[in-house]
Amino acid sequence: MIDHRENLGMAFETLIAHKFRSFLTILGIVVGILTVIVIASVLAGMRNSIATQIEDLGTNNIFAFHLNLGVGGGMGRRPREEMMRKPLTVADAQAIKEQCPSVADVSVRGMPFSTRIQVQYKGSTLRNAEFMAVSPNYGSVANVKIGNGRFFTESEDEHRMRVAVIGPDSAEAMMPNADPVGKQILIQGHPFTILGVAEKSKTGSATSETDNCVIIPYNTFRKMAPWEDNHLLFIQARSGMRSQAMDEVESLLRRRRGVKTSENNDFDLTTADRVIQQLDSVIAIIGTVAIAISSVGLLVGGIGVMNIMLVSVTERTREIGVRKALGATKKDIILQFLFEAMTLTGIGGIFGIIFAVAISYLIVVFVPDLPTDIPLWAVFTGLTVSVGIGLIFGVWPARKAAQLDPIEALRYE
Repeated sequence: MIDHRENLGMAFETLIAHKFRSFLTILGIVVGILTVIVIASVLAGMRNSIATQIEDLGTNNIFAFHLNLGVGGGMGRRPREEMMRKPLTVADAQAIKEQCPSVADVSVRGMPFSTRIQVQYKGSTLRNAEFMAVSPNYGSVANVKIGNGRFFTESEDEHRMRVAVIGPDSAEAMMPNADPVGKQILIQGHPFTILGVAEKSKTGSATSETDNCVIIPYNTFRKMAPWEDNHLLFIQARSGMRSQAMDEVESLLRRRRGVKTSENNDFDLTTADRVIQQLDSVIAIIGTVAIAISSVGLLVGGIGVMNIMLVSVTERTREIGVRKALGATKKDIILQFLFEAMTLTGIGGIFGIIFAVAISYLIVVFVPDLPTDIPLWAVFTGLTVSVGIGLIFGVWPARKAAQLDPIEALRYE
């Protein structure tokens, strides 16, 4: 009786004897597994990076805006009803702080929708900067840590002082190898003095808000662009009271905005974990679509394996007859050909994993803004699926080989 080690040995001998044919056979498997793992690594990297950034804003915070927030909130065309909503106001923020017992603090962030903010230093323009006009308590509410210098004060906000806090990437882009604190930049053509530089984010990604930020006092911005009236409210709940704070804020805003009992909210309240849940749902959909697309390559690869194994059965008909004449059972023949098919696709899976890891590292090198993180489940799943394809598509050739009549097989030329 043939043992599994002998089956495996014969499988490798067959692959080595037909190298080019084996390569072409497993190409579909390699491409399919590679596609799944690369997409999984990009999605996992983006998910971890975005989730870290969201959590950095404060897991105990509630975000309030008149338009729908969360993943996909700004994508596509919003309904007309949503676009007609009136913005939240600074008075709303003050009322929440004063009338909601479970709320510790509220910070206001102006959202410049119609104004394109230009930041310059010595004639060069800072590109891709995340501009923020915020109240002085934004640093503590949104967990913005200052690595060098300081945040602006209430007095500087009240007096509409032209001061700014910038992110580490913004500082590096404008003033490499120099201390930015005390230097002047131009925002919309007005000189602003840099008071501080934020710490580098945990993700180290160029997509991080605080890494690329330029932050100025809210009232200073209102003086520059009084027509901008869109506000995002950062509501900091007291420790362990976020759920109560959410209910209190929702009830208060409904009253202040005249929302009837039978009507839905004309504003949006969300939290970091809700945004992450929405992000996971979107990533799951993208992942499902990616798997469906890559499964076409795996299906083609599986059909290729089946065809090659059928050809192999025909080519080795006499060998099969000899083995049966020497006492090999149907089970032995089936296992022999199944092992060959699984070895073939398993090697394809291994190569797919190797190429996927290499491509993921190359993505990080050449596109640092696109983080990748290869999840172990994707590697194990890729290897399991590749071997499984060999098992599934190798059954018919193996059964055909096992059912050959030994006398007829020995006569085969």
